[in-house]
Amino acid sequence: MRPAVEVVNARGASPYVLVCEHASNWIPPEYRQLGLTDAEILRHIAWDIGAAEMARRLSARLDAPLVLAGASRLLIDLNRPVGSPSSIPEVSEATAIPGNRRLDAAERVRREDRWFHPFQGAVAALLDQRQAQRRHTVVLGVHSFTPVFLGVARPWTAGVLYRRSEAFATWLVDRLGGARAGIAHNQPYRIEDDSDHTVPVHGEARGLDAVLIEVRQDLIGTADDAAGWGDRLAEALLDGPGR
Repeated sequence: MRPAVEVVNARGASPYVLVCEHASNWIPPEYRQLGLTDAEILRHIAWDIGAAEMARRLSARLDAPLVLAGASRLLIDLNRPVGSPSSIPEVSEATAIPGNRRLDAAERVRREDRWFHPFQGAVAALLDQRQAQRRHTVVLGVHSFTPVFLGVARPWTAGVLYRRSEAFATWLVDRLGGARAGIAHNQPYRIEDDSDHTVPVHGEARGLDAVLIEVRQDLIGTADDAAGWGDRLAEALLDGPGR
């Protein structure tokens, strides 16, 4: 059995705390891939392709703590509020998820206890410790997005998603090259209380700057490309407002 959460470099000196909620596409054997094929489990519906490799490189370059999910977002999404329609999706993009249909309350609670709460507890413990030490902290969620979603092309190279952290997010967009480099504000979606967990709960509720970084997955589909983007993000973040 794989652990629900992996914490890398918990004592890292960086002010940035990295969170990778969609790091893995692993599904325990007893779930029989939720009724999906091997090819479907490799798709973005099951995880954020390239995000874990990018986050690990970024953690190493910044000397930053990193929290990674141990299982697929299809079991329960770690960046969704519990009980929301997309928390345990019956349909992801246009793909039906047979193993998520007609779940009873006991199975929902089982998944929360097995994956959601351990992950959120690990993030919270890191942030509690840092706040007790009065260390300046910025929360960065590390994600990837599909080039095409429901038939609509997404032309951006990357996006920085935020609500209250406008000053930090604007600085980061500019450091990454801004619109001329395809770096967008609040694309491919916006942060909302009913569809996001990391920024509202681990960032805003604590009074911390918090953003999600989204990189288009065809740009980080190989280990080398993901590492390259980790380097690019690190160069942008070094010596910035988070330092």
